[in-house]
Amino acid sequence: MRSFIKNLCRASWVPRLSNIIVFAFSVLLTVLFYALRSNTSTMDGAATHISAPVRWFLGLISSVFPFSITEVLIAFAIIWLFYYVIKTIVVIVRSNMKLKVFVKRLLTIATVVLYAWGLFCWLWNSGYHAPGFGAKNGFARGGVTVEDLTAVTTMFADKANELAPLMKRDDDGHYIGDIKGFFEDSPFVYRNISEIFPTLEGSSNRPKPMLFSWLMSRTGYTGMYFALTGEANVNINSPASLLPVTISHEMAHQRGIFSEDEASFVGILAAVTSEFPVYEYAGYLSGLMYLRSALFSADFDAWEAISESLCHEVNTDLRDYYDYWASQRTVNVGVEFFDNLLTSMTETLSDTVDSVYDEFLKSQNQELGLRSYGACVDLLVEYFRE
Repeated sequence: MRSFIKNLCRASWVPRLSNIIVFAFSVLLTVLFYALRSNTSTMDGAATHISAPVRWFLGLISSVFPFSITEVLIAFAIIWLFYYVIKTIVVIVRSNMKLKVFVKRLLTIATVVLYAWGLFCWLWNSGYHAPGFGAKNGFARGGVTVEDLTAVTTMFADKANELAPLMKRDDDGHYIGDIKGFFEDSPFVYRNISEIFPTLEGSSNRPKPMLFSWLMSRTGYTGMYFALTGEANVNINSPASLLPVTISHEMAHQRGIFSEDEASFVGILAAVTSEFPVYEYAGYLSGLMYLRSALFSADFDAWEAISESLCHEVNTDLRDYYDYWASQRTVNVGVEFFDNLLTSMTETLSDTVDSVYDEFLKSQNQELGLRSYGACVDLLVEYFRE
């Protein structure tokens, strides 16, 4: 056995010991997370005492830059990956020790990927396996009655009707958003709700408008929070009427709200209590959409009555919202062949992103997957029914 190990270490294709040790630590970092993720108290400790301060520090550093560091890193990673693969092929073809070169370069890329994934697991995925906002603040999440759902939906409709005419609009009644103002007000959106829920206290790093917002729209997403930079990134091409609540949703992730349903609830709650009319309207409009969707299947007559009560401005904003996202599923360049091809590619891209993210959420103990965006209805009803 000793002779075998010596011969193995002397083999020309075996990487240096230092490289193996660095790789081993990346494996250990990832394996340790998966071994401990079923331990709720350990994950809660990691999310509270490791993830939160590290993400806050990363967010503080990234806030110095006016652009999204997340987008820069993603673009760099994609370019580097293509370069590395092509470079590997060229080096292997030219080398006399093809196996050694292949193993060495494979080990390098595996090490980088495992370190990135391991850090992401501890900084973000750990929160999926810890008690959430609802559990820490005494929400029952035991389901809601149709009567309560109807009452809260009616209240949100009334508030939306009240605020909608106050929003800035063009001559045709379409919402005109002051996007710059949305971002300028964002650091103060949580000042009131954090007094009600102290767990939401914390400094606010201003969210970043995304340069590749058009690509986010094509994949059907309004924003993203990236734990490795601590940044909340927002798709500024999405309909302006709901842009403020998208900002508050991503800021909820900054404050350690991990699950999507709870981030939607907290984002809406922060918006409607912010005392900024544009945020309040966006919060009530967003909540109304969630609540109406649930009421549609629970009590169609109640849904119909509330829908008929909506003012012209609210209906215009809802129609603009749905029309915008429908337009992102198709491409029209004026040539039928290219229109069909690009539309098919867009739909495939969007469906693929949805499927991957859905499976990711489910793998991190989020059983509802993408449907968890609508599960905030229970929290809204439980909080507002009083």
